[in-house]
Amino acid sequence: MGIYYYKLNDLLNRRGLKKGDLIKMAEISNVTVSKLSSNKVVQTDMIDKVCKALNCQPGDIMEYIPDEDKEGER
Repeated sequence: MGIYYYKLNDLLNRRGLKKGDLIKMAEISNVTVSKLSSNKVVQTDMIDKVCKALNCQPGDIMEYIPDEDKEGER
């Protein structure tokens, strides 16, 4: 998958927050946070909750990076 959530960890670190804080603030499960940490598929309603809790845009917490295979197709 080409969606990566490393920006979320950067944002949490800059704000002095931990993953447990995000779970409480966004009212999401630890499973969802684990998926985000592992760059796995997360439903858009979970992204919405995270963005509302952190008062940010989706691009502030995730980034699309094309797979190597797709690079040659352009």
